[in-house]
Amino acid sequence: MKQLKDKEYEEFQLYLYNKAHGYIWTPETLELICNGNDGDPEQIGKQMLAMAVKLRNEQVSHRLSDKHRSYVIRGLRKSETDLLKDFLYEAIFIPKGMEPPARDIIEKPELRVYTDDFGTRKGDNCLVVDVGGKVVGAVWTRIMDDYGHVDDATPSFAISLYKEYRGQGIGSQLMVRMLELLKWQGYERASLAVQKANYAVRMYENVGFKTVDKNDEEYIMVCEL
Repeated sequence: MKQLKDKEYEEFQLYLYNKAHGYIWTPETLELICNGNDGDPEQIGKQMLAMAVKLRNEQVSHRLSDKHRSYVIRGLRKSETDLLKDFLYEAIFIPKGMEPPARDIIEKPELRVYTDDFGTRKGDNCLVVDVGGKVVGAVWTRIMDDYGHVDDATPSFAISLYKEYRGQGIGSQLMVRMLELLKWQGYERASLAVQKANYAVRMYENVGFKTVDKNDEEYIMVCEL
């Protein structure tokens, strides 16, 4: 029996996941849609369009970060929007030897711009990491006057994962998927701000971001799409 290579195994796992969750339309799927709409062409078309929009919005993919842990990158669901506050707090860089700030820091106006009314503005996008039904990380963008703002046509990035999921390449996969999504949406570039001492600087550089400006504490970085 042929031994599957890691890449082939990942692709097979992706196929199984997508088939199980309805992201691959098999002949049986189409037959079910037709039967469920009594063969009405208009209703069949409406349902297929609705399904196509759902697939596009969810941006689902399956990855293996190592030999032992699998995870799914998918779109943020409306019922999960409040999770962004958790990940905003997790995204705060804490220099070595410093105590974490109080959680209510995320209620400051300069931080609320990342989460207030998320999903209602142009440029609002969010992908999450789902491990066994638990969301453990998120990357989101919006056009806002934040620390990484460069102009009113460029979405700014925010990203974080729970500590136990960092350093495994998951953040890089999130960044790459979001950059692909923004390019597909027609944006020409994306931006972010990061503290100079943050180890994530290298990750941002590896996925295509370059420093275009800096101040005493931060780099302003841009990725051309």
